[in-house]
Amino acid sequence: MGKTDTLKTYRAKRNFTQSPEPEAGGTANPQARAFVVQKHHARQLHYDFRLELDGSLKSWAIPKGLSLNPKIKRMAVQVEDHPLAYATFEGSIPQGHYGAGDVAIWDSGIWAALEDPDEGYRTGKLKFMLHGQKLRGAWALVRMRTQEQKQTAWLLIKEKDEYARDAAQVDSKAGAKTNMPLPDSLAPQLATLVTEPPAADDAWDYELKFDGYRMLTRIKKGQARLFTRNGKDWTDKLPELQAALAELGLQEAWLDGEIIVPDKNGAPDFQALQSAFEDGSSHAVVYYLFDLLFHEGLDLRPLPLRTRRSMLEELLQHTQTSLIQFSSAFEAHPSSLLLSACQLGFEGIIGKRNNAAHRSGRSTDWIKLKCHNRQEFIIGGYTKPQGSRPGLGALLLGVHDDQGRLRYAGKVGTGFDDKTLLSLKKQLDKLSTQSSPFHDAPTHLRCHWVRPTLLAEISFAQWTRDGHIRHGVFRGLRNDKPAKQITRETAVKAEHPPSVEQGTNDFLGSLHITSPERIVDALSGISKMELVRCYAAMASLILPHLEGRPVALVRAPDGVEKELFFQKHAERTTMPGIRQLDPALDPGHAPLLEIHSIEGLLAAVQMNTIEFHTWNANDPKLAKPDRMTFDLDPGEGVNWPRIQEGTRILHLFLQELGLPSFLKTSGGKGLHVVVPLLRRHDWDTVKAFSRAIVQHLSATLPQHFVAKSGPRNRVGKIFIDYLRNGFGATTASAWSVRARPGLGVSVPLAWDELGTVTSSSHWTLKNLGERLSTGNTPWNDYEHSRTNLSAAMKRLGFDPKAASKR
Repeated sequence: MGKTDTLKTYRAKRNFTQSPEPEAGGTANPQARAFVVQKHHARQLHYDFRLELDGSLKSWAIPKGLSLNPKIKRMAVQVEDHPLAYATFEGSIPQGHYGAGDVAIWDSGIWAALEDPDEGYRTGKLKFMLHGQKLRGAWALVRMRTQEQKQTAWLLIKEKDEYARDAAQVDSKAGAKTNMPLPDSLAPQLATLVTEPPAADDAWDYELKFDGYRMLTRIKKGQARLFTRNGKDWTDKLPELQAALAELGLQEAWLDGEIIVPDKNGAPDFQALQSAFEDGSSHAVVYYLFDLLFHEGLDLRPLPLRTRRSMLEELLQHTQTSLIQFSSAFEAHPSSLLLSACQLGFEGIIGKRNNAAHRSGRSTDWIKLKCHNRQEFIIGGYTKPQGSRPGLGALLLGVHDDQGRLRYAGKVGTGFDDKTLLSLKKQLDKLSTQSSPFHDAPTHLRCHWVRPTLLAEISFAQWTRDGHIRHGVFRGLRNDKPAKQITRETAVKAEHPPSVEQGTNDFLGSLHITSPERIVDALSGISKMELVRCYAAMASLILPHLEGRPVALVRAPDGVEKELFFQKHAERTTMPGIRQLDPALDPGHAPLLEIHSIEGLLAAVQMNTIEFHTWNANDPKLAKPDRMTFDLDPGEGVNWPRIQEGTRILHLFLQELGLPSFLKTSGGKGLHVVVPLLRRHDWDTVKAFSRAIVQHLSATLPQHFVAKSGPRNRVGKIFIDYLRNGFGATTASAWSVRARPGLGVSVPLAWDELGTVTSSSHWTLKNLGERLSTGNTPWNDYEHSRTNLSAAMKRLGFDPKAASKR
């Protein structure tokens, strides 16, 4: 009898002319069987767990996801076998087709059976080790005995080992007050406006400041009610959010967050938020949650903020609604993050002490930094319109002083459209009064007075000496705060002195930029001054990759479309902030260069530098490299999915050799894979070993890789460039802009993000702001991962002594 077709059911359920799923394909490797976990947004979000066995992927659907707690047994429903090629599949299955929804790789790697895998699978007790990015250590799949045979149920269990997490680690609830009654009301914690962020340290987390309304949610017996910061019940105004909150499955909770309406770019639009309540379009409102204060009988307020947020993020992990989002904290330096937030159209950023308990009211445990001067004002009157302008001319604004008196703070006449002007006039007419509400009413204006109950959100340039605002712009009305609370908002000094990088804007002001308006790249329209500002925003991210390393500069005096100049050594004219290294490090040449400060970085950009390339070693220890670099360079005819696949193969092979590796886009055509090294071997040995790795892959998988450089050799294949590992060779630094049309940027990636990027120039200077907040986080373990190559050489059968004689 012939071998059973295990993929018959898989193929019968799918129409491969319309579904992007692979019909067949993939190469079996019994010595290194693949596993993959795919996050599948179908009718219900679930995770698909797949193990390579006997030429196909044995597959299970896990509704609640995987748990690292050995005490938690996850139901795993066995489904049809999938082809091996499915291990790299990511995409969207069209509606109306089996499994319709988005599929993304959550984790992947190789697995090894602890006992006979065929016998274990047959008898229903399969024990194995996982070697992935997220899942590691010993696991077991145990088949459940059931009379229902339509779909076989198994249990997926994490075994007790160093990779397991016990219940205390999972729950993170130690210190919470138990059996606490749910309060009927709750006052939120408020942030203090500061002039500058404190010095960067691990005690602070930073989130985006949303331009919306603060909103708290009380859930009692599964029913959600939404309240403003002052306790007004807005549930009836937000029926869609109430329904979405019910889908979280919570019985008792207090949640804290902000509601917004995003514009087409995802940035909050405050006027659109107001319109959502006026025209009945509240379905467009999105709720960003950032704190969990009560949860199922536990008062979490005494816990550190980081613990409360971790619990909140876990609660929201499996939510399917787009109306509820988690407000992420970002690793970037607060100065860089603030600049990025302003460029993206956000109001600013919020800093929070991550080790602090919750405290209602305003405190310095939460701080806010704003992109512009902006606050609420009380409307005390208005002027008549001029010419054809409808409604009114300008609003007269006020704030309360220390004695509670309403002081005149100036007027605002811009930021309105005709519809808003008419709507405001209608509302203000209902508040008309004969006397001025101001303690110091302006006498030089012909005014219509109104009772001081309506609030306006205003951005402005500055306060004048007499307490009036300059260049005010109307942003919208507010009805979530009482007028009696409105005073002049004054920024205070941060509790810690600012770091050097926080002087970026001051430094830009003193740096002389020649031809600032000159277009560097015609495709994107980026000017030289914009390039300087972008590098200033990235300074805290790129400098750790430049500091201590010889750097080569790619300069484009006439733009990226014209001739480029590659500079490795110092010229007669020196640049400020760029250090010349000891000439003895590279005998026979002018001194090498090093950039170790923002001054040097921006001075190089002023001298028309676009790209920054670095050596694989640090000064003064240039004799031995501290990293090994592989540049995956695609030949003609190699599309992006094949580059992704080739990169995964290289990653898995390096794992097999015991070598940790880190990933980044190149900003050009391919991807860079970097192995951090302990300084144990010289340049020639490291280069020879990197060549041996590439030669092994090209010999084993000639359909994917080639070991020879040159365009003719790599048509339809990927050349893994190991030549970057020679003495004096360089590679584009992480966060370097590339001197190519579009100005792509080399950006660090986590391995599980590989499937989410669409090209090596996925990020350019036009959209980089969205990535700055992630910063160097994907490479957090880089320094701790440094490794000696000796064991890997032995595994590959590489003799360093023999290589040195070649």
